[in-house]
This record gives sequence, C-alpha cells and structure tokens, in this order.
Amino acid sequence: MLGWVITCHNNMALEIRDALEAQAGVLPQCCTVNFWPEMSNNMLSRAMCDALHNTDSGDGVIFLTDLPSAPPYRAAALLSHKHPGCEVICGISLALLQAMLPAREILTSEQFRQQIVAAGGGSVTSLWHQQQKNPPFVLIKPGSHS
Repeated sequence: MLGWVITCHNNMALEIRDALEAQAGVLPQCCTVNFWPEMSNNMLSRAMCDALHNTDSGDGVIFLTDLPSAPPYRAAALLSHKHPGCEVICGISLALLQAMLPAREILTSEQFRQQIVAAGGGSVTSLWHQQQKNPPFVLIKPGSHS
C-alpha cells in the first residue's frame, strides 16, 4: 500500500484526513503535516521527513500538497529526490482524495501519480510533470561542439 503524507497550509491537511477517516475509517500509512506561517523551513523539513518514514512500507509514498512552489511542496520535492518511489502531487482537494483512496492499495507510485493528475484536470500536477516541462540543463564542456 502506498503511504500518504498530506501536507497543506494551516489546518487543511488534518481537516482532509479527518474527513477521509469519517468516510473510510482510520487510514493506515497516512500522516498529516500542517504548515503554519510561523513554522521554519527546518521544522517543516523535519516533520516531513518523520512523516515519510512513518508512512513508507516499501511500496512508495505520495506527498499530497495544496499549492505548487509553496514550502510544503518544496520540502516534499527535496525529500522525494532522496527516496525512490516517492511522488509529489499538488493541487489536491478532499473530493479528489476521496476518489483516489482505493487506488493507493493497488497502484504503484508512478501509476498513482498519472491517475491523480488525470483525475484532477488542470488544477492538479506533480513534480514529475513539472520537471518534464523544464528538463534539466546539460553542461557543455569547453571545446566541445555538441
């Protein structure tokens, strides 16, 4: 089963998890990280790292964030590069996560990423999708004519 780390501004992450659990019962391998304006980047990164390790069973972890380029998204992006099977999704909503809940038990992290982005329409994207728009640069060595 894919682990979920729901991380949003203010109390939104906890509110989403509470609503999901009211519908489906206690969610195994699911942690929330609420980001408050007074929270330092270091505190956020530590909380996200703890959540990653508490939700990872070896099948992968999905970071579910509210806003692209905001601190929770950036912290998740940094962590995802160090851990295989991690995906970062942004633009989530309660309705979308309700629809995707069964998929976390049957899909790989890559399949989940593709399916949630497709289901979310234009308001949902992933770190992977954003990286495809801006491929990494290539250093050209002096004297080479590539």
